[in-house]
Amino acid sequence: MQNLSPSHHHIHFHNHLQYSTMAMACANHFPFMFLALFFVFEVLLASRALSRPFDEEFMLTRHQQWVAQHRRNYKDEEEKYTRFKIFKDNVERIEAFNAGVDRGYKLGVNQFADLTNEEFRVSRNGYKRKEAKFEANSQLSTSFRYTNVSVVPFIMDWRKRGAVTPVKDQGQCGCCWAFSAVAAMEGIIQLKNGKLISLSEQQLVDCDVGGEDKGCEGGLMDNAFQFIKQNKGLTTETNYPYVGQVGICNTQKASAHAAMITGYEDVPSNNENALLQAVANQPISVAIEASGFDFQFYSSGVFTGTCGTNLDHGVTAVGYGTATDGTNYWLVKNSWGSGCGENGYIRMKRDVAAKEGLCGIAMEASYPIV
Repeated sequence: MQNLSPSHHHIHFHNHLQYSTMAMACANHFPFMFLALFFVFEVLLASRALSRPFDEEFMLTRHQQWVAQHRRNYKDEEEKYTRFKIFKDNVERIEAFNAGVDRGYKLGVNQFADLTNEEFRVSRNGYKRKEAKFEANSQLSTSFRYTNVSVVPFIMDWRKRGAVTPVKDQGQCGCCWAFSAVAAMEGIIQLKNGKLISLSEQQLVDCDVGGEDKGCEGGLMDNAFQFIKQNKGLTTETNYPYVGQVGICNTQKASAHAAMITGYEDVPSNNENALLQAVANQPISVAIEASGFDFQFYSSGVFTGTCGTNLDHGVTAVGYGTATDGTNYWLVKNSWGSGCGENGYIRMKRDVAAKEGLCGIAMEASYPIV
C-alpha cells in the first residue's frame, strides 16, 4: 500500500492550479460551459489522486473488519495476503453482479468470501453422484405414496407448521448428506408425533460407514435412511452432538434411540410436479448442483442462476411458494449456517423448462417414512 508523497501532493496542487486558471479563462468567454468543465477537471483530479491507493486501503480495512467478524486466524502474513487477494476479487465480483441487470436475486459477502470457488466446493459439499447411488443401492424404493395427490396448497412452509429445526452448520466437513437426511427425518417425526426433536448428524458421520457413506468425504441420503432403519433409530443432537469431523462410533450413545423410521421412498425422477406432491406432505431430501460462484454467495431473492445437473450437495426442500414478482420457488433448507443466504435458506426457481429442475433439484429426491 502506497501513500501520496509530498512531491505528489505538490504536483497535484500545481496541476489543480493550472486547470483552475484555464477554467476561469474559459468562463470569461463561455460562462455556460464553466460549471461543466470545472466538474470534469475535479473528477479527473480526484480519480488520478485517489484511485488505486484508496481502493487498496479501503478494501484492506474491509477485509480486516470481515476477519474480525468471522474470527479468521491466518498462520502468517503470506497467507493473510493471499486470502486478502481472494477476498478482494470475490467482493468486486459480488458488487459488479449486484450493480448489473436485476436477475431476481442478490449476492452478498458471507463467511466464504476468502475462499476460491474450488476451495468452497471441496469443503462444503459432499453428495455422491448418481452412479454411486445406483451402484450402492440394489434395492431402490419404487413406490411413491403421493402419486394420487391431486390438490396441494398454493403455498407450503413446513417451518410455520413446526416441522423444521433451526438451521445447522456442517462446517468444513462434506457431510451435507447427513444434514439433509436428518432434516427430512426431523420433519416426518414431528408430523407423526407432534414433537420436534433435533436429531444427530454426528451419529451418521461416525457410525454409518459400512457402505458408500464416508463421513466428511460424502454420502447419500437414501443410504442414511437405510442405515437409520437398520439401526432401529437415531439419537438426539444433544446426546450425540456434532463436532464437524469423523470420530469413532459411540455405540452407547447411538443406542439411545429418540426416533425411528420404517424406510424411505424415492420421488419419481425429473418430475417437478411429483416433487411438489411430496413437499406438500413432508420435508423432502433433495440433491442439487451447488458449486457455482452465485451459489457460494447467494444472499436473497429467488435464485435463477446458472447451474448444471452434476449433483454435489444434499439439502432439504421444506416448502414452496410464489414470489411477489410471480416467480414460483422451492424453499430449501441448507446446512451452511444461518449467516448464509436468507437466514440459512435459499429460494430456488420452481417450474423451469428443464425436466431435472433448476440445479437438478428434481433428479434424486427422497424421503423417510414412518
